[in-house]
Amino acid sequence: MEGFDILNLFIVLLAAWGAGALIKRIGYPAILGELLIGVIIGPPLLGLVESSSTLVIISEAGVILLMAYIGMEINFKDLGKASWAGLLAAVGGFVVPFGLGYFVVTLSGGTSMAGLFVGIAVGVTSLATKSRILVDLDLLDTRIAYVLMAGALISDTLALIIFAGLSSFIDAGAVNMSEILIIAGKIILFFAFSAAFGLYALPRIGKWMAKRNIENRTTYFTLLLLIVFGLSELAELVGLHGILGAFIAGIFIKDGVFHDKITKDITRVFHDVSIGFMAPIFFVTAGFHVTLDVFKTDLMLLLLIVGVAFVGKIVGTILFYLPSGNGWREGLAVGTGMNGRGAVEIVIAGIGLQKGIITPEIFSILVFMAIITTLSVPVLLTWSTNWLKKRGELVKQFSRKGYLFLGANPLALLLGKHLAEHNSVTFIDANKANCENAKNKGFKYVHGNILEESTLNEAAAKDFRTFVALTVNNEINLLASQLMNDTIFIPEKFVAISPYNDEGGSISILNSVSASTLFSGKVDIQSWIQKVQDSNYNEVEASVKEKIATREWIKSQFSKNKTLLPLVIVDSTGTKRPFRYDDYIDIDEKIIYIE
Repeated sequence: MEGFDILNLFIVLLAAWGAGALIKRIGYPAILGELLIGVIIGPPLLGLVESSSTLVIISEAGVILLMAYIGMEINFKDLGKASWAGLLAAVGGFVVPFGLGYFVVTLSGGTSMAGLFVGIAVGVTSLATKSRILVDLDLLDTRIAYVLMAGALISDTLALIIFAGLSSFIDAGAVNMSEILIIAGKIILFFAFSAAFGLYALPRIGKWMAKRNIENRTTYFTLLLLIVFGLSELAELVGLHGILGAFIAGIFIKDGVFHDKITKDITRVFHDVSIGFMAPIFFVTAGFHVTLDVFKTDLMLLLLIVGVAFVGKIVGTILFYLPSGNGWREGLAVGTGMNGRGAVEIVIAGIGLQKGIITPEIFSILVFMAIITTLSVPVLLTWSTNWLKKRGELVKQFSRKGYLFLGANPLALLLGKHLAEHNSVTFIDANKANCENAKNKGFKYVHGNILEESTLNEAAAKDFRTFVALTVNNEINLLASQLMNDTIFIPEKFVAISPYNDEGGSISILNSVSASTLFSGKVDIQSWIQKVQDSNYNEVEASVKEKIATREWIKSQFSKNKTLLPLVIVDSTGTKRPFRYDDYIDIDEKIIYIE
């Protein structure tokens, strides 16, 4: 490898990392920063870096690994949560923009094949950023969230299958009926072999390795690399594109095939190698192929394609969503959420450019379309869901239920006893004695470190709606809350904050992870744990004369020189919720506290 290639690789990696980190700080996916920095440092603007054989090889391998990782992240159980509505949104959000994109290109003088490629790119929905946006907008427990995730999964899968079929016809050139049948036969054989290998052979390989106590992560990673690149090559041999083979390989690398810890480790390695290293090189170098001349020579076509991307995705989703019975306004919200494009769209557009099906101008238009539509998602989704909230039509879908506690100390068990009257409650604690106490009181518990994936999986953390961090360690409470926010996506998080060893940064951290302070303020947790453990406390039920904020109620009690700890608020139906900051006590509600 020449020194110049190493320098180019260094510059591209540094630029990708910096631009990705910067744009993620303002709430957008790293891919946008990578594309934009490619335009800036590449031939379109500054010309600091040009493409080379080294960058091409790494970026192509990166795309294969990226598609495998996307396949690993797809959980088909999620599709059942939205069922009919998700399917309608996916079909409408793909078919309508696909058709509009095709006609815009062909009516503008482009070839039919170019029109089909543009149609696919316009019809795709980005899956990668949906969870993050849904958390930020506090929508994860709504029906819209499940429809969006299901719609993105179906849309991306549908786009890849159609793209694979087109790719095989393109490589075959002019085709007649016999050639069509041969191509169709090859595709069917490929899917049949892939399904047989993924459903039957791969699990048997996993069992064989487990019997021989093979636990070396490198061995598993090498095996899966061989499978991913093997299926990619097989896809190429039958006339499909390699990205479909990699995507299918990723789908079959699921929990249960290998040991749970191995699967999690390998998924993390694929993430780091693809998204952390190789795929960013692809997206930065994709920016090299953008031409800014489109703003002068093809501005009208750019506006038309961006326009049909917006209109096709949103209107198509609304129209097809109507039979779900959930209303056109919810369809509008789903359409705005599905409007962003991302990795799959850029990959397909890049392959179209590489095969000579679309021109550099069309490729540039598709890149700018992806950037503009993705930037619009948080803005339009916020507006549409706020409209639904004002009308009382934002439907909650409580598939997540119950409370997951960090800490099984006596105070946490007392709070858990109240909440368990109407909810499931599970405790996680690294202290065996605390776990035994939880067991003796009839609670579900997990003994382990909450920061480890195996502990979270054993506790089924992703099934819970509310996380309560109630230990004497502020740092652990905050770290765990950040994990629940960024990785597990638990909608509600309540955190106990002790006044000791706290330098004032806790509140800002709580805000960053959308968490609320348990007990509505800083509390000497250790002293209350001791009181409960010694049974040196009284439990009191109090009512209010008028609606009052929890923080104001606490202040009113302190002004009477009362030393107390509010545990729960009881509503008119008898349902209890934790006493926390930023909540209100209505006149028909009561507070249970200890003193």
